[in-house]
Parts: sequence; structure tokens; C-alpha cells
Amino acid sequence: MLWIDLQHLGSVRGCSITELSDRSVEMTGEVIGEFSRLYEQQYAVALFNKVRFDIEGGGGPQPQLLHRKVPLENRSIFSGALFQFLEENNKWRNHFIFVPDCYTINYYDNKASHERGLHPKGNINCAGYKVLTSMDQYLELLNNSLPGVKAKVGNAPFLKCATQFPLILWHPYARHYYFCVVTEKEQQKWHAVFQDCVRHANDGLSEESQVQTPAFTDAVRLYRQAHGQYGTWEMMCGIPSQILANLVMETLLPELRDLISPRLKGKMHDRQRNWMLVCDAVYGLVVRQAQAQYEAVVQSCEAQRPPLEASIRTDMDQIITSKEHVANKIKAVVLPKAEKLLTVSIQPYISSILEALMEPTSRGFSQVRDVFFRELVDLSKNTLNDATKEKVGEHMDKISMLAFHPVKMQSCYEKVEDLSLDGLQQRFDVSSPSVFVQRAQILMREQMDDAVYTFEQILHQSLEDQGPEGLCKNIQRCQDRVIKKFDYDSSTVRKRFFREALLQIFIPYMLKQLTPSLSPELPRFQELIFEDFSRFILVENIFEEVVLHSVMKDIMMAVKEAAVQRRHNLYRDSIVLTSSDPNLHLLGDNPAIDWAGEYGTGQEEVDRVETGDSTGGAAQRRRRMKQVVSMIQLDGSPILESHLDIPMVDSIPEEGVDQPEEGVDQDTDALSSPESVHQEPAKVNGTSLKGKRKAPPPPVQPENIPSPALTNGSVLEGEPATILSEAPEIQTKISEDLPQEAECAMKSPEAKSFLHDPESTASAIESAIREIDNAVQGEDSEPAVEITVLEAVAEVSPSSQDSVPFTKKEESLKPIQQEALAPTAFSQEESTPSSLAEIILINSKLFCCCTNIIYQY
Repeated sequence: MLWIDLQHLGSVRGCSITELSDRSVEMTGEVIGEFSRLYEQQYAVALFNKVRFDIEGGGGPQPQLLHRKVPLENRSIFSGALFQFLEENNKWRNHFIFVPDCYTINYYDNKASHERGLHPKGNINCAGYKVLTSMDQYLELLNNSLPGVKAKVGNAPFLKCATQFPLILWHPYARHYYFCVVTEKEQQKWHAVFQDCVRHANDGLSEESQVQTPAFTDAVRLYRQAHGQYGTWEMMCGIPSQILANLVMETLLPELRDLISPRLKGKMHDRQRNWMLVCDAVYGLVVRQAQAQYEAVVQSCEAQRPPLEASIRTDMDQIITSKEHVANKIKAVVLPKAEKLLTVSIQPYISSILEALMEPTSRGFSQVRDVFFRELVDLSKNTLNDATKEKVGEHMDKISMLAFHPVKMQSCYEKVEDLSLDGLQQRFDVSSPSVFVQRAQILMREQMDDAVYTFEQILHQSLEDQGPEGLCKNIQRCQDRVIKKFDYDSSTVRKRFFREALLQIFIPYMLKQLTPSLSPELPRFQELIFEDFSRFILVENIFEEVVLHSVMKDIMMAVKEAAVQRRHNLYRDSIVLTSSDPNLHLLGDNPAIDWAGEYGTGQEEVDRVETGDSTGGAAQRRRRMKQVVSMIQLDGSPILESHLDIPMVDSIPEEGVDQPEEGVDQDTDALSSPESVHQEPAKVNGTSLKGKRKAPPPPVQPENIPSPALTNGSVLEGEPATILSEAPEIQTKISEDLPQEAECAMKSPEAKSFLHDPESTASAIESAIREIDNAVQGEDSEPAVEITVLEAVAEVSPSSQDSVPFTKKEESLKPIQQEALAPTAFSQEESTPSSLAEIILINSKLFCCCTNIIYQY
């Protein structure tokens, strides 16, 4: 992130640089110092718990689904172009945005800079941010950030968006980022991508670190409790250095307001903007200092780990016995008061809070199941049409990243966003339900990826063993196996989530109520602990464990009763699937499956063996990196060039969006569609009739009506454009064979040069029309009509030796040429037209033939 220089801020705002920097450094040192003491204590306790767990093992049901070790290998999430507001020059610029597998938002000047491997112009770690889609939301949060400096209702904001669809990244301490797009559909997609970046960045603490992560979270919690702050904390998000910086800013921000607010001068919007710059500068300074001090304390603890672990393994039995002895003593003092509090203030609310958690969470997991099932149904349908391994590989390459597709997963995430704890947040000191919402969404994504990965492994094994025979049946069998495993794991994960959420709500409340009366009695229990074991047994931790066990029984009972009711598709605790598929876990050790490379057309193999210099190879890898979310090229979106415009991005179509077949032009389909006919002609004797043909009026091209666009990107102007816009579409019967003389005429060398002359093209059309009019007036002129029209068609038809892009269009024009040149039904029976309707039919067919050929080119 681009941090604002404090020296520059001080000179501009008239603030004392020494006051800002010294107070920030002093406060950071105080907070991190106290945290470090708690961390060292909790590190030894966490190490003991980890070693004990390794020796004794853990209970509970085992997951049925496989877990992917490296989910986003050689993948990127999203890329595209956005307006971005630059505060350095107060202008909107179009930037290329690239979101890699680490979910950091990188922005470049253009796409070429990214492909050349240049460093991004900036990057955004989204931890702690909120994604806003309107200026009203942003101004409301901005007004609350600095008391006394609020915008009046109706005042214009200091920032004017370039379009109607903004995307704003808001943070209580760090720099804000402003983006906007040109359509609502793009806004929805980018909003989903940014939300996924925030969700991933907030979950910054690794669960794989079984010592550092528990020690860190317990130290932060104990620090806040020591300062009277119980309950959930919304800013417990990001990596450790960011969380510690948030912890410092929570104390430093009020002092900063008192110091800076009186010195802010200028208009209201200028003061708000200057306040944001000051906060961003101070926050950047605090993050850097917190990171350095945290790394130092972690390094110190890790250095002490080997002797501590050896001592734990040697005295494990004595440590456990001593801990149980102290716990029994503390229970005798704590349990009477805890049970009384539990009966009066906790038990009446357990069922209502559990229901508030279960309803949206279960709907979200159910939606995950439905999305996964629909993708497998689409796979089966495609296999019915083309039962080949290549088709399966193509579809499975898309399904493999389904869990990390924020747009497709958005419907699942939205279900759980309805979670509300209205009326209970203040009572139990729950700052916001967003803590539980994001946790549930992360679990949903993990379950989706586990289901997809398990299906991949089972299907891949089936394809290797049986081949393409009976492919649909194999897919169905694999689908049924995975769905059953998903239902079981989903029930297990949700029940664990409900228990943890209830504990997060009730335990802080109980500790807040019990600590004032019990904390004076706790130090005397420290005397019961041997000095050699004092680093692994802490009285404060035992006190919290006693409180936790006192309420855990009621929580377990409430979740069990909910499972018995079967309202939310939860399995009973008595249903345990053990060794239901004993050989499945062996597949989890297999490497990731490259569906496109293994079952594709072979292009991926060519890419893999492609070599070159280091810089070129890295650029090639970046270009070949597969993107989870594709960009939609919206119809009618302008391709913009100026500094206020967003250039469109060359990208693949979105999955699930209907696209024209390769080699077939959309404009051709539009011409042949029923909607393109302006008026349905009346019918006489089964033949379309519009009356006598009149001479076309002088061409008029209104300014507000664009000329028809050709399929090659050019635009017809003048008389040809008018003729094409007025030409009716008439359905005709297509003949089987094209006369050889017509085909030779169309391959004439004059046709190729003639196509590039618009005036000659228009003249050819008018000449053909005049010959048709003259032909139908005489009884003996029919052969002349055929010859003249043949020449006209040959003049406006491309040569077969023309450039490659015209080859497929020639094929699409053959039926039209065949219809125009083949003998009509009436010419085979009679030598002259017998009715006005038949004459007009001939005119219409020949006229439509000419105009369609010109329109195609």
C-alpha cells in the first residue's frame, strides 16, 4: 500500500510531526509489550495442548470428503479494467486489475504492464475492508469516523464518480480506494470478487499452525478482557501484524482525534479527507512497528520450543494430574455462581439464538449442495451429447474451481448474509453478526471445494479403470457417492459451527459477569501448582475452561435436539459413518488433476513444454495462467481510450452465458431471426404479398440512427445502407445443388477487387434491381433476367481465393446463392409469370439475395 509521508502531512496540516510519530510509537510499544508478555505465557500452554493432543488423539466423526492441499495452484481469480480514482492528481484513470491466488488486488497502468511482468502500480490487502456500492453508504461511514465533522443532508460529496456504478473499499483506519464500472452487471461481478478478497484476507490466521495461532488469539482476547472489552471483535481480521495494529488503533484513535480534530482547517470535505490521510499515515507506521515487534517475540518463543517440548513429553502425566487437581479446586468456587448465571441469563436464550444461527446457515449449505448438483447435471447432459473424455475434461476443468468462483458462489453467500441477532447483540456484547457470517461463508467454500475435489478423484479413477464406456452411468454413480458424503460432512461442520458460535456469544458474557467477583480469589490457586509446571498450567486459563464446561452441556443438548427435529437436515450424533469408503483416503495423496492437459486437445501439452528465457517464460506462464472467473464482453459497451474511460478486456466468456458458435456471426443470426422482420406480409394463394413494388425514395439517414454495421466491423453509408435497412426478409426454399456456371462466376478475379469499392457495390445493386424490373415486364425476357442476376451476384460475391476470414462466410452464403440461381418452381412450369404475386415473389427473392450477400461482407 502507498503510505502517506508523515513529514509531508505535518507540514500541510500544521500538526507537530513529533507529536504524531512519538505518540504512535509510544502507544504501539506499550500495547505490543503487554501483548508479548501474554503471548509468551499462552505459547507454552498452546504447546502443551498440542503435544497432549498428538499423544491422546481427538475424538469426533472423521470427514468423509477429501481435502485439497493446494486449491489454487496455477490459477488466478479475476482480471479486468476499472476506473480508479487517484488521490495524487484527483483524476479517474483506467487501470488493469489482477487478483492472484493470494486474493491481493494488484492494479497496473494497463494489461501489457502485467503481461510483461512489471511490478504493479499498487496492491491492496483487503483485510478489514468493507465493499460499498453507493456513495450514500460511504458518506454515512465517513461521517461517523470523525465526530463533529459531518456532511449536511443534500451536500455534494467531495468525490464525484465517473459513472453511476461505484465500488468503494472502506477501512476504519487505512486508505480508502475508489473504483467504478460502466454497467450494473459489471458492478455485481466486481462486488462479488472484492467481497471474496475481503473474506479471504480476513481469515488470515492459519489453522495449520497449532501453536502460534491459538497462542496469538488467546493473547489478544486476554489483552482486550484486561481492558474491559469482552465479546466478539469485528477487527480480529487479517494477518497478526494487522490485527495488532487494529488493537493499537483501538486505543490510539480517540487520542488522535483529540490531537488532530481542532487543527483541521478548510471546508468540511477537506477536513474529512485530511483526517483520512492522517489516519492512513499513522496506521501504516503502526503496522510496520507491530510487525517488527511481533516477529521478534515469535522468534524468541520458537527458540525456546525444543526444551519446552522435551519437558512436556517427559512430565506429561504429572502435568495433567496437577492441572486436574487445581481445576477441581476452582470448580468448587466457580460452579455455584456460574450455574446460577446460566439458569437466569443463558438458558432462556439458547434456543432462540440457535434458531437465528441455524436458519440462514442451513439455507446457505443447502444452496451449496444445489449449485454443486446443477454443475454435475450439466456435465451429464454434455456427456450425453458427446460421450468423450475430451468433453468431460473440458467441463471438469471448469468445475474444479467452482468453490473459488465468487460469482457462482454468491447465491450461497447471500443466504447466510440474512443472519441477524437483533435484540441479542447488546445483551451479549456481540459487536456485529458479520463475524459469524464470514466464518459460515468460509466453511461453505471449504465444503464445496472438498466435494468437488472428491468427485474429481473418484471420477478420474473411474475413467482410468473403465474408459469412456458407460460414461454417463459412471458420472451418476460418482455423483451419488459424493452427495451422500457431502450431506454427512455438511451436518458435522454445521453442528460444530453452531456450538462454536454459541460459545463465542455466551462465554464472554459469563466471564464479564463472573470476573469482578471471582478474580480476587484466583491468585491463591497458583500456590497449588508446582514451579516446574507453572509455565504449562495457568489459573486464568483453568478458570475459563471451568466456565466453558459449565455452559457446554446445555449447548450440546440444544444442538442435539435440533438434529432430532430434522428441520435443517442435520444428522443425529448417533449416526457415525466410519470406514464407509476405506480406499477413498488413498486418493487424497494423488497430485492435482490437470483435466485440460490430460483430456484436452493437446494445446496444454504444447504450452507446458514451451521453453525460453526466464523473463519470457514468466510472461508466458502469466498469460497461460487459468482464470477462475471470466469477464463478460457486454453488448453495446463502448471501447474507450481516454484517461476517463475503461478499456474493454480480451477475455473468455462467462460460464453459463449463451455465446454464438465459433465461426458463425451474430449479425447473420440476427438477420434470419423472426424478430428482425419489421412487418408480417399478407398471404395470397400461400405466397407472401406486399403489393406492387415501388421505386425506393431518396435515402435519408437520420443523425440519431446509426448505419447498419457489417460483420467485418465497417458501416454502410448512403444509398446501400438505406436499401439494406428497408429490405424485407422473405423465407425461401433452398435448392440442393449450385450450378457450376454460377460457382465459376462467383470465383471470378473481378469479385475480389469489387468488394472493396462501396460505390461499385451500390451501383451493382441498383443495376440488378433495374434489370429485374425490366425483366418482369416482358414475356420473353426471362433468360435475360437469369443471366443479368447471375452476373450481379458474381460481382458482389467473394472469390474463393480471398483472405482466410471470408472462407466460413462463403460457406454460409452458399444456400442463399443456390436459392437465387436455382430455377424457381414457376419457371419450370410456365414460361412467363402468371400473376402479380409471383412476379413480386421473384423480385423479392432476387433482391433479398443481393442485399444479403452485400450485408455479409
